[in-house]
Amino acid sequence: MRYHDITKDDMKNGSGLRVVLWVSGCEHMCKGCQNPITWDINDGLIFDDEAKKELFDEIEKPYISGVTFSGGDPLHIQNRGEIGKLICEIKEKFPDKTIWLYTGYNYDNICALDFISKIDVLVDGRYDEELRDTKLHWRGSANQRVIDIPKTVKSGKIVLYCG
Repeated sequence: MRYHDITKDDMKNGSGLRVVLWVSGCEHMCKGCQNPITWDINDGLIFDDEAKKELFDEIEKPYISGVTFSGGDPLHIQNRGEIGKLICEIKEKFPDKTIWLYTGYNYDNICALDFISKIDVLVDGRYDEELRDTKLHWRGSANQRVIDIPKTVKSGKIVLYCG
């Protein structure tokens, strides 16, 4: 897996103060995307042990609420294996930290992935420039959903995150 950046002390990509891993690779290529530089799966830096240590050192800080995966698309077919392992490891090592994930895929198409249940909040759906709304919390266009994964898994139907 490759990545472009690890953002520290982020307040825009999920609730609370967060660490954001911006991964490489996106097949959606949405018109008006804020990060087209992240589309190429072969671009960026290799997510190696040093990058993982940097990420974990930031997550470990007591004032950090959790980690957010964005990009690109963390659920690009070539990222899923490593992202899944990373999510499971973070959930085990930092059970009190929340995990948010942004993806252009719809929940119905990825809910069977075994690690999805370990995510706290999933922002799903492609960015649609025609539905852009700067007043929306944690999403760029009105078609995207901010899904509370634990409540969704428990109820069997999509429950939106209320923050």
